[in-house]
Amino acid sequence: MPELSRSLRPRHVTMISIGGIIGAGLFVGSSASIALAGPAIVHGWLGLPTWLLGIVLMAIMTAVNLMSARSYGEFEFWFASIKVAAIVVFIALAAAFAFGYTSPTGPTFANLTHYGGFMPKGWVSVLAGAVTVYFSLTGAEITTIAAAESSEPARAVARLSSSVIVRILTFYVGSVLLIVTVVPWIEVRPGESPFTLALTTMHFRWASLAMSAIILTAVLSCLNSAFYVCSRVLFVLAEHGDAPQWLVQLNERRVPSRSVWIGGLAGVLGILAAINYPQTVFAFLVNASGALMVFIYMIVTLAHIRLRRAREARGEPEPALTMWLFPWASYAALGGMAAVLIAMAFTPGELTTELRVSVLALAVAVVAYLIVDARRGGRATHLNAAIPPAERP
Repeated sequence: MPELSRSLRPRHVTMISIGGIIGAGLFVGSSASIALAGPAIVHGWLGLPTWLLGIVLMAIMTAVNLMSARSYGEFEFWFASIKVAAIVVFIALAAAFAFGYTSPTGPTFANLTHYGGFMPKGWVSVLAGAVTVYFSLTGAEITTIAAAESSEPARAVARLSSSVIVRILTFYVGSVLLIVTVVPWIEVRPGESPFTLALTTMHFRWASLAMSAIILTAVLSCLNSAFYVCSRVLFVLAEHGDAPQWLVQLNERRVPSRSVWIGGLAGVLGILAAINYPQTVFAFLVNASGALMVFIYMIVTLAHIRLRRAREARGEPEPALTMWLFPWASYAALGGMAAVLIAMAFTPGELTTELRVSVLALAVAVVAYLIVDARRGGRATHLNAAIPPAERP
């Protein structure tokens, strides 16, 4: 069976982990202006047609991922470095303003409790809004996929998984806290970057241009990572018989090239669909991804509990990397995610729509899995029946 390369270095895996959190969790998640302007926000600089710009970017990222895992890691290292530098600078500037060092009116922490209090819309709204946080933090799990192509996969996962909480608190919670400290929350408008708004409030005239450049970097980083994850997941699925076997083939650089090409084709189809039906495609993607990540994380948690129980039943020792306070922390995580879904169901408006579309997407995935599993089971039964009893395994 062909094996993927192990060319990723520790610095690559580290920055891939950080970039995964920052990319989707901050700049892309907060830059809803892209949703309104579409690719025309990269267009303002280059003057290229939307479809041509999209095709060019897809071609570049396809070429990068066809080179090698090392090339992906190198590109992501520098993309993530730019994002890390940007968010560190933002935190430093916002903290100086919030504590009154650069603010003309002194400390601005009163913004946290004015304008209706700290939770002006109640606990239910806080829980319902947490689904956006789940979606925004999507990307940290890229580390586990990238670690498979590192020289020390187990050590990489253990080291990075234990530090992901600190990074979330620093980059995500820290920056969002400073945003609502610098800017009254009632001034934040959907479709506008709160980072740009905060920088503008702090009288930095270059905010809009700088954030546009950073957002472009974040989008390219997410596209780069999406190519990588898509190709590796398809490879693993094919390796385990859950996808066509011709996807297992690797090129001379030990890259699943056919899976990369499928990702590129899907991206081109997405560009064409977005050009012809911009509002419909974007609305579907946003709604379908709304609660879907919550479902996925719940499934991951359930799988973790089941695997740990099976391991204990076989009398095997604990794994090298264990979940804190197992199984109670896992049960608490399931309860918290279930509470988010319930809050979404009782919150009228877009969140209810997101929940419905996400449930529909989940149902389609489950039905597809059952069909594939039934066919695979039928084939196994048929092959087993064709083997004489004395020769059966």
